[in-house]
Amino acid sequence: MAESSFTIRLVTPQGKLLDGKASYASVPAHDGLIGFQPGRAPIVFKLGLGEMTVTFANDAKNTGGGSRNYLVEDGFGQMVNGKLTVLTSRAIAASDIVEAEAAKELAEAEKKSSSKAEEMDQITRARDRARLKLRLARGAAGKGI
Repeated sequence: MAESSFTIRLVTPQGKLLDGKASYASVPAHDGLIGFQPGRAPIVFKLGLGEMTVTFANDAKNTGGGSRNYLVEDGFGQMVNGKLTVLTSRAIAASDIVEAEAAKELAEAEKKSSSKAEEMDQITRARDRARLKLRLARGAAGKGI
């Protein structure tokens, strides 16, 4: 019988944000989204900035089911032996993002400018992060979570 779930862990420098059973996960790699299901071949990958979506398994050990979204930024991931581990420098559950704060962060990031390429890269990254936070906050508010 095929596996119906895999273990997923989301770890930041501050600690473990998630440790559970999932039936599906979509993770933002540096070059696009990677989907994970039970039985996935082993892989190691570099994370980018993006939305990670986890659909939780609905089985006898984890009856919660449902899904949850996270903002993740930079780091690495590994899928091996039915375990997906995501090690990231930053992760925030969408339900923890405050829409007003995200909107303020975006407004501040959009005001910034620079003629130096390296500084503009940082400003662009801050804008992208703030836009994603705002989108996730609005999505979480729409779901009532």
